[in-house]
Amino acid sequence: MNNTLNENLESILSLEISEERKAILQPLIEFIKSKREKEQAIRLNFICTHNSRRSQFSQIWAQTAADYFQLAAQCYSGGVEVTACNERTVASLERMGFIVSKHGHSNPIYFVLHTEDSRPINVFSKLYDDVINPHTGFATVMTCSHADENCPFIPGAEARIPVRYEDPKAFDDTDQEAAMYDERSRQIASEMFYVFSRV
Repeated sequence: MNNTLNENLESILSLEISEERKAILQPLIEFIKSKREKEQAIRLNFICTHNSRRSQFSQIWAQTAADYFQLAAQCYSGGVEVTACNERTVASLERMGFIVSKHGHSNPIYFVLHTEDSRPINVFSKLYDDVINPHTGFATVMTCSHADENCPFIPGAEARIPVRYEDPKAFDDTDQEAAMYDERSRQIASEMFYVFSRV
């Protein structure tokens, strides 16, 4: 990891996670533990409505945490509608220290790396059942209430785990925009690193 990401990670790992949030994260920990014990593939699909903010942060930080702890997990994301990965999400990732390259214009694909030689995480808005996402043997992690309530059944999912986050979209085009996107990113990072540290 580069210096910026390392420095941010140090402060992220010092963030306190409440007992209430730890209880919410426990089913995700148990799913990953179970897969490891059975020596089965660990696949996580993070879902929110537009696959543009929270689910993207979750996929990227979960994959980064898995790589950090040298766990062979595969992290994905999707939505119930296709838009684009929000540029504010991408800007926050860059502020955190990720290496990001953009390809295309309408719903561009971003390649996100946590080190120069890491496997790129492909980031773009897509449906939860897109061809690049797993179709069997995975856990669905619902990161927003709208998707959780309006998408009651995910075919092929072995587990459905709600881990909801507040939407930073509420702060778009305000003086707090960057700070709130970074706050949500850091919260998700803290919780994903907690999850993978417990398995």
